[in-house]
Amino acid sequence: MLPTDLLMNRVNGETVVPKRVELDEAMITIASELINIFTLSKGSTRAELNRHLLELEGEETDYRFKRGLAHLLSSSFSEFETISPLEPPMLRERVFAASALVVASSQSTIETLKIVADQLTQELEKEVLPEQIKQGLYADLPDNQILTEFKEPTPEALLHRYNLSQVQGIFYRASHVRIDAHRNDPGEYKLLFRYTKLFQLMTYIEGDADHGFTLTMDGPTSLFNDSTRYGLALAKMLPALLHVTKWTLTADLQMKDFYSGEIRKTRFTIDSDCGLVSHYPPGKTYDSMLEEGFVDRWNKTKTEWKLEREVDLVPIPGSVMIPDFRLVHPDGRTFLFEIVGYWRPEYLRKKFYQVKMADRTDLILAVSERLNLEKAGVKMQDIPDRVIWFKDKLLPKSVLALLEGV
Repeated sequence: MLPTDLLMNRVNGETVVPKRVELDEAMITIASELINIFTLSKGSTRAELNRHLLELEGEETDYRFKRGLAHLLSSSFSEFETISPLEPPMLRERVFAASALVVASSQSTIETLKIVADQLTQELEKEVLPEQIKQGLYADLPDNQILTEFKEPTPEALLHRYNLSQVQGIFYRASHVRIDAHRNDPGEYKLLFRYTKLFQLMTYIEGDADHGFTLTMDGPTSLFNDSTRYGLALAKMLPALLHVTKWTLTADLQMKDFYSGEIRKTRFTIDSDCGLVSHYPPGKTYDSMLEEGFVDRWNKTKTEWKLEREVDLVPIPGSVMIPDFRLVHPDGRTFLFEIVGYWRPEYLRKKFYQVKMADRTDLILAVSERLNLEKAGVKMQDIPDRVIWFKDKLLPKSVLALLEGV
């Protein structure tokens, strides 16, 4: 996505309108020129690439647009690597130590490099040349890293990504987001719910598959402290929403006024006819880091219980639950399994309320002991019967122990 300084939008009344470009001949030409620069710069340093990009900018007034495209090409389509015969931090340590032993003169640099080269030749039992020391000394600095891979997009794909990124930037300052998804294929809902779990978004879901769902999410400016990480997670959800056929999104924003510097409340609205294009693959299963770690440990455990990463919609009055996993035994027993490791007080209270309202005897909840239940206002009678408590890691043996007692 784009950094804040490359985002462009205007405020029309109380509504924020992010900048979007047309895929016309002029824009496609600029995108093609930038892509060509990256293609020709493969094998060059980042500093050399940046010099070519600055030359393209020239004195034109559209430099922020060009920098936005270049940022996307660099961050999403390119790989930069440190190319050095030896580890640069080790070389710097050796060179600085050796330089203290050399009398300052016009030849001191050459003498220092030769001393270090001789030392490393003896230690590594292979020839190390002074030129190699010089080459690798600062090879790990960003400007000296080499563009080793570039996955060339089409100009149209790059411009689509630019428009999407401008809209995603709106969510950095969101305080509340509401999505109304209606009359869609159930599979589209499952995909959307999986992405909200992947990005650990605190999502409250109400509705059903027949009539549609309403998803409400807290934004980063509604948290106890503004969270850039959470704002990015919210922005990453938008490409997943584009795979849903019919929806409307409204975001309440807290944005700083350009002239006064004061924070003002604004709003942003977008729907399924927005024309944005997603670069996310449809139908792919994702896991959060907590879930992924649990799956890795489960796969190493010898048990007849099979862990399925399939999202089920569990209807409850006026809402729905989406458990993380299903546990299946060869004898036909099945259990739904939900992990609670990321929270706000309201979220935790609602999670326990949902479990209670679901009234399912096959639902197991794993809850982090680090969650402050008292602060969240959760009482002992609100806690479900089948709960597994964990600290930093959720261990399969804890889950299996509960299953053995069922």
